[in-house]
Amino acid sequence: MELKNGGASGPLTGLKMLDLSRLLPGPYCTLLLADLGMEVLKVEDPEQGDYMRMMGSIRKNNGAYFLALNRNKKSMILNLKVEEGRRIFYKLIETYDIVLEGFRPGVMDRLGIGYQELKKRNPGVILCSLSGYGQDGPYRDRSGHDINYIGLGGILELTGTKETGPLIPGVQIADIGAGALMAVLAILAAAVHRQKTGEGQHLDVAMHDGVLSWLSIHAGQYLADQKLPIRGEMHLSGRYACYQVYPTKDGRYMSLGALEPKFWKNFCKAVGKDGLIPKQFIEGEERSRIIEEIKTLFMSKTQKEWTDFLKEVDACCEPILTLDEVFQHSHVLHRKMLIEYDHPVEGRVQQVGNPIKSSLFPFTTPAPSPEWGEHTLEVLKGIGYTERDIERFKELKAI
Repeated sequence: MELKNGGASGPLTGLKMLDLSRLLPGPYCTLLLADLGMEVLKVEDPEQGDYMRMMGSIRKNNGAYFLALNRNKKSMILNLKVEEGRRIFYKLIETYDIVLEGFRPGVMDRLGIGYQELKKRNPGVILCSLSGYGQDGPYRDRSGHDINYIGLGGILELTGTKETGPLIPGVQIADIGAGALMAVLAILAAAVHRQKTGEGQHLDVAMHDGVLSWLSIHAGQYLADQKLPIRGEMHLSGRYACYQVYPTKDGRYMSLGALEPKFWKNFCKAVGKDGLIPKQFIEGEERSRIIEEIKTLFMSKTQKEWTDFLKEVDACCEPILTLDEVFQHSHVLHRKMLIEYDHPVEGRVQQVGNPIKSSLFPFTTPAPSPEWGEHTLEVLKGIGYTERDIERFKELKAI
């Protein structure tokens, strides 16, 4: 796939988006779309731009978090609080006819660029509003973060053990899985619908809604029998010895996922515990005793020794790795999930690659993340504004 400054060529080439979002959920959504060829233009305010630029380890002008989320995008500065800035925005949506925003509900309307205003100027415009609790309902105006959405949505209640209580996940479930990925799906579905009908639409994607959708199997069970799941007592959260995290002799950990009987049988045979094969899902005191027995077993070797010992055993048992080990792993490197490229300002940059593989559009070197407002003049000229217009916009503090 041939990659150019500010975007990639791919299956979404020809689609153009204005990205008004900041921080993690929105930019992760548009990262995936930009990798697939959509032209994503970050519309940043003239005061500080995307807050993520100054988060994480600062290289020269930008933080590591920003660099990780904004490859293959362009950036322009636009002041949406002044009339001339809004006029430029109206002009932009004639061609950049997909818009993503992550403001609180009502902000777009107060700025004069809500869906009804945009629709008047371009009936085919697609506006995706990505928020915590959605555009309506009693919680629409509440502030929140990932921990709140997964707490209110029931996921935190399912984490941890009886001893630990709820545990905060190490990655942002609501922001990425329940927010960004749902927004990607919604935007692509709306683009297909528009291709068929010519109609645009307003998409309301709420991270809290997405969290609830992640509860599908747990909610399905609860809604069927009205029995609340118990922390640490579910099949996939520590109830049985076959699906557990075990410490090793050197203070590291192994993940055992021998859920299917064939994998449990293979594991038991490999470690000389044939007598445990029929007791995989046994209940009562013996269930706890078997967990402790396997825990003691894993404490007899180091993580590396267990990894080598079980290398050829088909038992779903793998080491729990640190990030430095992850990005040196042979499978990660083979799958090109670690990419690196030269950034004109920041130097050599490494980051996570795109998880999508295709026989038609292989990913190659990405375009670097943009500097704040790097493409402002280029974009304005591209939609028909002259040098004189641009100077006037500067005087009016629109850009």
